[in-house]
Amino acid sequence: MTLTVPATMTAKANGPESGENRILPMPDLSYTPEVAAETAHLYDRVKHVVPPVEWPFHAPYVAAINRLKKERDAVILAHNYQTPEIYNCVADVVGDSLQLAKLAARSTARIIVQGGVHFMAETSKLLNPDKMVLIPDLKAGCSLASSITGADIRRLREAYPGVPVVAYVNTSAEVKAEVDICCTSANAVQVVESLGVDRVLFVPDQYLAKYVASKTKVQIISWHGACEVHERFTGEELRRYREADPSIRIIAHPECPPDVIAEADFTGSTAGMIDYATAQKGGKVLLVTECSMADNVAASARDVEFVRPCNLCPHMKRITLPKILDSLLTLQHRVEIPEELAVRARRSVERMINLQN
Repeated sequence: MTLTVPATMTAKANGPESGENRILPMPDLSYTPEVAAETAHLYDRVKHVVPPVEWPFHAPYVAAINRLKKERDAVILAHNYQTPEIYNCVADVVGDSLQLAKLAARSTARIIVQGGVHFMAETSKLLNPDKMVLIPDLKAGCSLASSITGADIRRLREAYPGVPVVAYVNTSAEVKAEVDICCTSANAVQVVESLGVDRVLFVPDQYLAKYVASKTKVQIISWHGACEVHERFTGEELRRYREADPSIRIIAHPECPPDVIAEADFTGSTAGMIDYATAQKGGKVLLVTECSMADNVAASARDVEFVRPCNLCPHMKRITLPKILDSLLTLQHRVEIPEELAVRARRSVERMINLQN
């Protein structure tokens, strides 16, 4: 897949700045006894999923980032697919895309650092137009967001006049500006049914569209995008896990193909998957999603045994502690969305959020 970085997300070539926007020097990143003591309570959260040999590398970055957040008046948002040392040790807000969208809108911090991919950073900027929104790596993209453009939406409207368009939040601001309302995997059925029509266009995830169609009487006309992580799972793979241990509970994300969902005991958003998994006290759980999420849930649900089929999202893994630190030091890369585009894109996101309130 070729990822095109949206024109609305560019690195600002900033010169030296004064005051609160100045570029700061790199701190000492030695693993000293002081750093060990300062971060000991954080390592206790992740010691079941982060080997002791790795912590001396992570700890200096964790300490520096947590100090720098206060100096910068910054908040770090981390999606459930971020690595444990980010999710558990430097993030201020964690969750799925819907949770992050809501909490981004409530943030009082001056700066938002997006621990996630570019469409999430754009959504944070849409909901916080007066705040500085940073993404640590411009190449942190998404196969779903790359699968459709604003021009594609306009062609769909011509082909299906009068049919409302629902866009999964995993889309660019350009696409959000062309649709009627956004949704997430957690609220997709509710959003579709809220429109009060017999059929809708649903973009871009074909598998989430199939899942929604199975839960509603509304006719779903879908696009053919897919998540490169979830589409790699197969029902046959899951059957082998269940044959090896019939007691295992299989939990799938609705971005998975239908044969995977058919094998699952539970299907839901990442937030729903976490709730279901943590309720399986003393049991064995297979999370059919990005494998860092299992690490993050395992860090707190220590009485649950997690089986990890482990498909990694290469884009999420572009966000690292060193890049987060560099982003806070240099205030790059800043997310900027042209106002005319932002006004239209914001409307579809806010319509989704207001539906929940």
